[in-house]
Amino acid sequence: MANSTPEPMAPDPEELRAAIASGDPVKSMPALAKLRALPESANDDVVIPLLILGSQQQAFLVRSLSCSGLGYRRNEMGWQVLSRLVSTDEDPNVRAEAANSLASYGVERSWPLLRESFAKDEAWLVRCSILSALAEQPGINPAWLLDLGRHAITDADGTVRVSGAEILARVVREQAGDANGVEARALLQPLQQDGDHRVVAAALNGLQP
Repeated sequence: MANSTPEPMAPDPEELRAAIASGDPVKSMPALAKLRALPESANDDVVIPLLILGSQQQAFLVRSLSCSGLGYRRNEMGWQVLSRLVSTDEDPNVRAEAANSLASYGVERSWPLLRESFAKDEAWLVRCSILSALAEQPGINPAWLLDLGRHAITDADGTVRVSGAEILARVVREQAGDANGVEARALLQPLQQDGDHRVVAAALNGLQP
């Protein structure tokens, strides 16, 4: 008779709390990762408060991972924390992760916050995170994509302009023949002379018939 494998024990929330609050990322990061092993029923009472605790730590990697967790384990407390961090955290990695997690709460709800962050935050990492998160939304308003793309292609950073060109290419592809598609195509035309070859390639790809 084969021996049955014992069920792994669920992590002890108090041990996780102590590790997360320790100030040592070597302890905090594994503890945050273990939160995924806790059941959904523990979300509001245990998981979310521990993720919020992580978002308050000094190490930016700990705050960033906590923001990522708040995108998976969603509730109103998490939304409030992410809404604050996306505009106030000192580290662009954390702001970028907060933006990405906000998008997981739904594009209709997150759009105003993400659009405002895109306009105000000049960090390329944050802007690219917002562009990437919204570009993946299947039901997003094409006028919103056009708005984002229009502003992204004026950025000084080539990586942001590439993402903007790719978003405009999606509008051209999905809205061919209507006003949004026509404007997106017109915005892509000058990018064929962009100084960054990646932007040129994205523009050419978007202008393909």
